[in-house]
Amino acid sequence: MPAQDTPAIDPKRSATLAEFGATLTPLEPIGAAVRGLDLASPVPPPRPVVQALEYTMAERGFVVFKNSSPLSATDFLQASCWWGGKELHSTHGVHPATPGGNPHLFRLSNDHRQGIKGVGPQWHNDGSFNVDTFSHAGYHMVRAPENGGGTNFALQAAAFDALTARQQAYWHRLSSVNATSGVVHPVVHRHPLSRRLCVWLHLGMTGAVIEKAADHDAFRLLDAAELRQLCHQYNDILNAGLTNGYAIAYEYEDNDCVFIDNLAVAHRAAPEAHLSAEQQGLRILHRSTVRGVQNLMPEFGLPIQLNIFGPSPLGDGVWQAGGLGFRWDDDAPMQN
Repeated sequence: MPAQDTPAIDPKRSATLAEFGATLTPLEPIGAAVRGLDLASPVPPPRPVVQALEYTMAERGFVVFKNSSPLSATDFLQASCWWGGKELHSTHGVHPATPGGNPHLFRLSNDHRQGIKGVGPQWHNDGSFNVDTFSHAGYHMVRAPENGGGTNFALQAAAFDALTARQQAYWHRLSSVNATSGVVHPVVHRHPLSRRLCVWLHLGMTGAVIEKAADHDAFRLLDAAELRQLCHQYNDILNAGLTNGYAIAYEYEDNDCVFIDNLAVAHRAAPEAHLSAEQQGLRILHRSTVRGVQNLMPEFGLPIQLNIFGPSPLGDGVWQAGGLGFRWDDDAPMQN
């Protein structure tokens, strides 16, 4: 898909921020930058400003606040609650170096003494183990490495558009089963704000994929070869966005604060993010996750949750519980 098919920022939304003394400018090929809006303010921006930014995230994947001065952990978490479900929903472990031991800060680093290493090397959306998933997630770059180590983001509506018509029809009949919770989500969903069809699959936490028959009411599990092919195709179509204009390899600056729409954009840590501090320079990133607004429901009358730790309810096929789920590529580094 060519870059010009990424939705432009609505001029009315830019004007809304301008009235509040802030600017909203596009990044290329996706995302947008915000300047002049104080994340440390104890009072959230007016509702029209928040809505303008939420719709921008829904259409372009993410916004990054360019902060000239350091942002405290408290201010970062407070700003995270501007979006979606308006409250934090945290399910991660707490690293010993986390400021104040705050359970809502997921502290990541390429130095094990400073944060958790090696997280998120494959394309995914956060909170796939929840029935409602997370509506948004935040990433505050406390210390950017000198030699690169950012995050890749890919617009999932554009990725759906880039599929062939046959793939679109097939993927629309698929539902993934989370390997750790058994929660069932559609592989294709309609975004609640943009109204575009989006692909959605966690490459590091899927235990099964269910296919609805094309012409009658019947279901089956994908077998290992089929699920491996699906995961490779999903990986390939998101990777293609880096050259076809619907994904970005974003490199952070110190104090950058990125907020993503977790139903609109997939992400993964860039390979450089997992190189040692001696190679790349020290990297410290704080992540937040925001409670969902509505359940991401599967279609075709499927239940929202199945017992992935019990026997398969659909006979033969991949039905793998726990850990990283199905290993679709033996050479791919996997850690959630």
